[in-house]
Amino acid sequence: MSHPLRRSSSVPRWPSYTGTSQYVGTSPVAMAAIYVDPSLGAPALLNAKELLADADRVASANNAIFGAPGEPVNVIVFALGGQTDGTGGADHNTCDYANGGDIEVCASYGNGARVSALFEAELSECSMGGNLCGQNTGEALSRWCAAAISNNALADFATAPTWAQQGMPDFVNKTDNTDQNATSTGCGMAFLSWLQSLGYPLNKIAPAMVKLGTGATFAQAYAALTSAPQSGAWPRFLAAAKAIPKIVNDDPFGNTSVKGEA
Repeated sequence: MSHPLRRSSSVPRWPSYTGTSQYVGTSPVAMAAIYVDPSLGAPALLNAKELLADADRVASANNAIFGAPGEPVNVIVFALGGQTDGTGGADHNTCDYANGGDIEVCASYGNGARVSALFEAELSECSMGGNLCGQNTGEALSRWCAAAISNNALADFATAPTWAQQGMPDFVNKTDNTDQNATSTGCGMAFLSWLQSLGYPLNKIAPAMVKLGTGATFAQAYAALTSAPQSGAWPRFLAAAKAIPKIVNDDPFGNTSVKGEA
């Protein structure tokens, strides 16, 4: 049985935004209700309208990556962190739809692709169903999802070069219990690039990582995908990474259009 979506009269419970929430519209398929901070004027409103027009495409791509349908969400476009170029990032409360479906994304004046990418970064975490949240594994996966749906509109967020510059420490056999460490996230970005170069696309990687759960390592994901011993993940990956003259973006193994330098 289907029911028409009716917008709630109550304001969504945004993680940090406390201003006026101006409703812009709801996408017909994914049921993403889009809001904007009206004090930002026409540039932010345009971002919100562009996101409204793109939300169903993003949600469809996200569902294909995770192999499961999403749920309705609310999204507000505002100057997150005081920024209006997308560098404020995005936020939500938890990595599920039940408590994380009220999503904040930074405005990016004149660049709607960045807003869509930020939306996907949080939407992908909702699709993780409470797994991988707050870990470098989940952060890397969400950033790869955002890159994949937006032609890498957030190239300036690249972290794999940071990992390389820090001497390529091993975050394959151990998981970093934070999503705020550029070095461990960068290791994850490069590792997921490598996995894809082996023939495992995101729509195989994402469900495998979610199934393994929060405490799992990238080495375990490698073993689950390849049926090879997890002990081989790190030495094989490190040798491949060291063979690259210089890591300058988040797709050093060249699988997609993720090419922009950080």
